[in-house]
Amino acid sequence: MADSAGIQQGSPAIGAAGLVPAAPGAAGTEGSGAAGGSARIAVKKAQLRSSPRPKKLEKLGVYSSCKAEGACKCNGWKSQNPPPTPPRTDQQSNAVNLQDPCRSCSHTLGDHVTHLENVSEDEMNRLLGIVLDVEYLYTCVHKEEDADTKQVYFSLFKLLRKSILQMGKPTLEAQESPPFEKPSIEQGVNNFVQYKFSHLPCKERQTIMELAKMFLNQINYWQLETPSQRRQRVTNDDAAGYKANYTRWLCYCNVPQFCDSLPRYETAQIFGRTLLRSVFTVMRKQLLEQARQEKDKLPPEKRTLILTHFPKFLSMLEEEVYSHNSPIWCHEFLVAASGGQIPIHTVVPGLPVTRPLHYSTSPASMEPASCGSVSPARKTAPVLETNPGEKRKPSEPLHHEENKRPRVVGDIPMELISEVMATITDPAAIPETSLLTAHSARDEAARIEERRGVIEFHVIGNSLNQKPNKRILMWLVGLQNVFSHQLPRMPKEYITRLVFDPKHKTLSLIKDGRVIGGICFRMFPSQGFTEIVFCAVTSNEQVKGYGTHLMNHLKEYHIKHEILNFLTYADEYAIGYFKKQGFSKDIKVPKAKYVGYIKDYEGATLMGCELNPSIPYTEFSVIIKKQKEIIKKLIERKQAQIRKVYPGLSCFKEGVRQIPIESIPGIRETGWKPLSKGKELRDPDQLYSALKNILQHVKSHQNAWPFMEPVKKTDAPGYYQVIRFPMDLKTMSERLKSRYYTTRKLFMADMQRIFTNCREYNPPESEYYKCANLLEKFFYTKIKEAGLIEK
Repeated sequence: MADSAGIQQGSPAIGAAGLVPAAPGAAGTEGSGAAGGSARIAVKKAQLRSSPRPKKLEKLGVYSSCKAEGACKCNGWKSQNPPPTPPRTDQQSNAVNLQDPCRSCSHTLGDHVTHLENVSEDEMNRLLGIVLDVEYLYTCVHKEEDADTKQVYFSLFKLLRKSILQMGKPTLEAQESPPFEKPSIEQGVNNFVQYKFSHLPCKERQTIMELAKMFLNQINYWQLETPSQRRQRVTNDDAAGYKANYTRWLCYCNVPQFCDSLPRYETAQIFGRTLLRSVFTVMRKQLLEQARQEKDKLPPEKRTLILTHFPKFLSMLEEEVYSHNSPIWCHEFLVAASGGQIPIHTVVPGLPVTRPLHYSTSPASMEPASCGSVSPARKTAPVLETNPGEKRKPSEPLHHEENKRPRVVGDIPMELISEVMATITDPAAIPETSLLTAHSARDEAARIEERRGVIEFHVIGNSLNQKPNKRILMWLVGLQNVFSHQLPRMPKEYITRLVFDPKHKTLSLIKDGRVIGGICFRMFPSQGFTEIVFCAVTSNEQVKGYGTHLMNHLKEYHIKHEILNFLTYADEYAIGYFKKQGFSKDIKVPKAKYVGYIKDYEGATLMGCELNPSIPYTEFSVIIKKQKEIIKKLIERKQAQIRKVYPGLSCFKEGVRQIPIESIPGIRETGWKPLSKGKELRDPDQLYSALKNILQHVKSHQNAWPFMEPVKKTDAPGYYQVIRFPMDLKTMSERLKSRYYTTRKLFMADMQRIFTNCREYNPPESEYYKCANLLEKFFYTKIKEAGLIEK
């Protein structure tokens, strides 16, 4: 955003470690000034939210209407004796007396804030955030010289001012709401990658995807020139259309980056080819010029990518942007892409639901990150740990509503289980020794040490607005040393920055008063996941189950705070550990939730773990062990009930080669039952009806979209050279109508071929591969429900 006529469009350097948008009304577009401005806003909000309640009431009273009896029309309390200069934000001002009169209406401050007496701290902090956004926009209005931009700032100023008076959430009133054009820039770039590069080998295709991500990132942080600047540069242009898009960009993309009380969208997700055409030429020129000027500053691994491949990528994309008949902007292309099996990942996920984005400078992220602290968005968590350095306690057993649980045919009666359990020695009552059996759980030794008090677990973190706790600071230094020693390829400065970052927390493992391990993580409550950054145990304390027990404690901590997904980038040495802890490469979190939030590491593998809130993870191995003991006792009881001893089989001496299992004497008494094969419907009409019902359910499933029609050669070049026997749900529907499926096996073979073909052509991490797995599971569930195969 510019505040003078001479400022150009621009963005931070290509390949920079972190792109920082320019603040509205800032004097330039480079990241330095913007970062300082946004950081100052966040610090002010954090300081104000930690102020005493009278200070908060004073701030809100200035923007709150008078509630005194009568028809007072005063819309804000004003001090009788204002200071000559505003007090500095880092100095604590004197407490305000609620009896102080207002300079405008003579009513007291208490009359202006009576409606806030019973308001919760969370709601008050939310209103305070809007207040600071109002003050910031007020400054922007007075500094901004461009008339169009000033008008938008003033409109947003009035909107937020109204939200404070009405104690509501700011909602932009417009004839249109995002997205403003379909397909979006993001979808168009995805289509471009699929259209031009889907035939390339996997490695080269990955390079193209990196270029696409880079371009979309630049779009999202690009500072648009004002309409007046554009009129001076381009005369024969749709000025009214550009002004409308510029206004939308300010309201939905630019200003909300700093005024986070407004909902924010990504530019590439809500705008389409119209906006891209208006900025592409200038953007391409400036990006390439910037890359040439800063080529010496680029990392060696990025230099070839940016200086050689990026210009070619932009040239090819430019042809499609300005072409009148490019297929990447056609709705038909979107339909084909959703129905075919194009072997390429989505570069950036689709448009999410409206939500305010929390950046690193967001006030919410400035909340203290000490042990057990929780962001305002998570205050509804059932268990809140509020004391710094509070010890992690072994979780209490989760209570299940046994009476409401439906009984399943074949379940063992609870009375019998209770009777058997009474005969099993409780593992917790076994005398503890240092000797463990060969079949002990990985974390059994660590669990025993925790029960003895040898080791402790604490969730700790640094804080900017609380008095430093010496013990916690010592532990943080110990964690930094452990991570630096065990992760030698990670820069020590980077480890130190994250360990002491208030937005990160660390589950620390303490033994004999010193740190021997920990897991550093950052929670994203609004996105529903946590990123695990570092995980290590000091070398002389490994192979004792500490790593597994650490992860189990971390899982239970997140279940209490209602975050049920972990994401992490694991190097080749850590993949095995994370697999043992339940992580996999099959990421359950939608890309829209984590792209732009999680830190990306080259040469590492993204892995995820979905938590089950019904599992007490720290006691899980004990539960499994007890279940095995119960099964063993039940088998022994069953064997004891079978007292009759039958003579051996003599028929084999007489030359018989095999006999039916059910003819073995005593076999049925043991509880054995013959396997019932899938029911083959003899009636053609019954078979047709059953298969039609199953096929209809499969086609209606949310993951069936890639398989609805045959793959088109234009969508996936080379597909039919790889897949010799293609199959799809449309072909199956036609075969079913023609009564081709005379047996269930024919039907199941065609359905299975769909899933097999998809997995053969697409990589495991692709969306199509995941759809095939989920739809296959659903299909076999329906087949079993219909009784066509055994359950």
